[in-house]
Amino acid sequence: MAKTTNTKKRTKDAGRILDRITGAEPELRHRIEEQRLYTKIAEVVLAARERAGLTQDQLAKRAGTNQSVITRLEEADYQCRSPTLLLRIAAALHQRLEVGLIPIRVRE
Repeated sequence: MAKTTNTKKRTKDAGRILDRITGAEPELRHRIEEQRLYTKIAEVVLAARERAGLTQDQLAKRAGTNQSVITRLEEADYQCRSPTLLLRIAAALHQRLEVGLIPIRVRE
């Protein structure tokens, strides 16, 4: 249980640090959030592929693409803007894709 508490504390601290860094620069905040999304996509695709016991090439064939696309998608700096590709990958892994919108904190 202490680990969960520490994780929550670190997450809150990270949010405060991010607030100090970005200050009143919404464009910088936007870029950071965008990069966080691309990193999350890369992590999710990589983890799902590994859980399925597939190579990048095997997943690519199942998703109707090529291995280099999967390689790029698994890199945190690749800016995937194709929900269609993500849907095909999810289907190839016998999973479904979920997307959500999360309210942002309003700074006072």
